[in-house]
Amino acid sequence: MIPTCKETSVLLSQGQDRRLKPSESLRLRLHLLICRRCRSFSQQLEFLRAAVRRYRDHG
Repeated sequence: MIPTCKETSVLLSQGQDRRLKPSESLRLRLHLLICRRCRSFSQQLEFLRAAVRRYRDHG
Protein backbone atom coordinates (compact mmCIF):
# COMPACT_ATOMS: atom_id res chain seq x y z
CA MET A 1 0.00 0.00 0.00
CA ILE A 2 1.30 3.44 -0.92
CA PRO A 3 1.54 5.77 2.10
CA THR A 4 -0.27 9.08 2.38
CA CYS A 5 1.58 12.39 2.15
CA LYS A 6 1.50 12.65 5.94
CA GLU A 7 2.99 9.17 6.35
CA THR A 8 5.57 10.00 3.69
CA SER A 9 6.67 13.15 5.50
CA VAL A 10 7.15 11.07 8.67
CA LEU A 11 9.20 8.48 6.77
CA LEU A 12 11.32 11.21 5.18
CA SER A 13 12.01 12.73 8.58
CA GLN A 14 12.76 9.37 10.17
CA GLY A 15 15.04 8.53 7.27
CA GLN A 16 17.24 11.45 8.31
CA ASP A 17 17.82 9.81 11.71
CA ARG A 18 17.79 6.10 11.04
CA ARG A 19 18.04 3.55 8.27
CA LEU A 20 14.55 2.75 6.98
CA LYS A 21 13.39 -0.84 6.78
CA PRO A 22 13.28 -2.19 3.21
CA SER A 23 9.46 -2.16 3.27
CA GLU A 24 9.42 1.47 4.45
CA SER A 25 11.94 2.47 1.82
CA LEU A 26 9.91 0.81 -0.93
CA ARG A 27 6.67 2.48 0.19
CA LEU A 28 8.46 5.83 0.34
CA ARG A 29 9.93 5.46 -3.16
CA LEU A 30 6.54 4.47 -4.58
CA HIS A 31 4.89 7.54 -3.11
CA LEU A 32 7.68 9.84 -4.30
CA LEU A 33 7.22 8.53 -7.84
CA ILE A 34 3.65 9.82 -7.95
CA CYS A 35 3.71 12.88 -5.66
CA ARG A 36 5.44 16.03 -6.83
CA ARG A 37 4.88 17.86 -3.54
CA CYS A 38 6.50 15.14 -1.47
CA ARG A 39 9.44 15.01 -3.89
CA SER A 40 9.83 18.75 -3.36
CA PHE A 41 9.66 18.30 0.43
CA SER A 42 12.30 15.56 0.18
CA GLN A 43 14.59 17.87 -1.79
CA GLN A 44 14.08 20.63 0.79
CA LEU A 45 15.06 18.26 3.60
CA GLU A 46 18.18 17.23 1.71
CA PHE A 47 19.10 20.88 1.11
CA LEU A 48 18.71 21.72 4.80
CA ARG A 49 20.70 18.65 5.85
CA ALA A 50 23.54 19.59 3.49
CA ALA A 51 23.50 23.21 4.71
CA VAL A 52 23.71 22.11 8.35
CA ARG A 53 26.54 19.71 7.50
CA ARG A 54 28.50 22.50 5.73
CA TYR A 55 27.92 24.88 8.65
CA ARG A 56 29.02 22.25 11.16
CA ASP A 57 32.13 21.37 9.17
CA HIS A 58 33.20 24.98 8.57
CA GLY A 59 31.84 26.68 11.70
